[in-house]
Amino acid sequence: MARPNIVLIITDQQRFDTVGAAGYDFVDTPALDRLAASGTLFQHCYCTALACVPSRASFFKGQYPHTTGVLSNLDHWDTSWVELLRKAGYRTANIGKMHTWPMDAPAGFEERRVMENKDRFRKHAGSEFVDELDKELARRGLTKPERTHYAKRPDYRERLGAFEWELPDELHFDNFTGDLALDWLETRDDDRPFFLEIGFPGPHPPYDPTEQALAPYRDRELPLQEIRKDDLDSQPPPFQVLRERHIERGPDAAVHQAMPDHAARHRQRAHYLANITMIDSKVGEIVDKLAAQGILDDTIVIFTSDHGDCMGDHGHSQKWTAYDPVVRVPLIIKDIGARGAGVTAEGFVQHLDIAEYILRAAGLERPRDFESIDISPAFAGPWPGRDYVIAEHGADNLLSDVGFVTMIRDRRWKMVHFLDRDYGQLFDLEADPDEYINLWDDPAHTAIKASLRDEILAMHLRDCVRPARRLEDVEE
Repeated sequence: MARPNIVLIITDQQRFDTVGAAGYDFVDTPALDRLAASGTLFQHCYCTALACVPSRASFFKGQYPHTTGVLSNLDHWDTSWVELLRKAGYRTANIGKMHTWPMDAPAGFEERRVMENKDRFRKHAGSEFVDELDKELARRGLTKPERTHYAKRPDYRERLGAFEWELPDELHFDNFTGDLALDWLETRDDDRPFFLEIGFPGPHPPYDPTEQALAPYRDRELPLQEIRKDDLDSQPPPFQVLRERHIERGPDAAVHQAMPDHAARHRQRAHYLANITMIDSKVGEIVDKLAAQGILDDTIVIFTSDHGDCMGDHGHSQKWTAYDPVVRVPLIIKDIGARGAGVTAEGFVQHLDIAEYILRAAGLERPRDFESIDISPAFAGPWPGRDYVIAEHGADNLLSDVGFVTMIRDRRWKMVHFLDRDYGQLFDLEADPDEYINLWDDPAHTAIKASLRDEILAMHLRDCVRPARRLEDVEE
């Protein structure tokens, strides 16, 4: 049997509740809905880190952040399991965002057409990288909208990062990335099976859809979680400091407010969802291109995101916390033929499990140092998945008041543990699915906290154990 082509589509900062087929009919995602109908929709996929770089490094190494050593957005990473596909004869290409550090590291790809953060403001090595859109804008004599541009607006601090796209629609970050991917598919010139990673920069802020995409959302009723004082007061100190820093610094042109009104939050959510609908349109064009080339049935298509976005929920902006809107992400896998078509999988999945699935689909063995599980049984129907999911993070420029933070959750309980601190978070998700009531200091839940701490320790110990090497595997 010929090896399948593999198309991996990763958005940046897309919450789990942003795909119509997953039960969220306030967002328009017809292409993703069709993809889910022809594949398997995983309802409970969790990333393994609280921000972009450690999450992506974990995904592309098949290991948790505590193993990769990539714990924050400022950490270096430049290698991945993509190299295994290349060595096995796959043509490997990245179009768009990977978020390696340095930004143009090969990371196993034969070719990269790099797109990076919409707003790049860090003034240290690598921050001045020129990506494909930068080059196109320079050719046209145009300037990319970013923080310094939006900050000139009199309403800048009121917009919560929500702005309308001002340049030609085809130059929008996500339209441009999608078109680059379509061009790559159209012009590829060999018969090797291919692995194509398409990294859309959106819906990461600035939340900047085109007017055409935004119009249907302007007056649409959208769910917005209530911001509660008891929730804010019970949050651990590092999360309270993080909230203040988002208000003071406004990273990614998304200046936060302590208590934004309904109109501001609705505008932000509408812009965010409109950007997702733009990406959905490009996903549909990519799938249609595969069909037109007669290779869709021989191509695995995977759609997910690196992490989510609080969007004001729990009083927070963006990521770096461990609430489900941050750590739970969409995942759709269209396998070869009809395998898994129309299946909804409820089992817990970690992002790094996708890496094992991809390598197995390509006919490769699971690397011994992977910390993943086999998710392919989910395609056949009911499947339990993992007992626990984990997300981790170290200190960085915004979440700087932590040594190491670990989120662990099962079906009922979620704990957020801060290394060497006497504070944390504990939620009973059966009684409190919105994660409002922090039970950390409740003596009645001491045993639950101890049990979850023991599971974190056991996970770390299990990850220290690798299958023994056979004598015939050892080179003399």
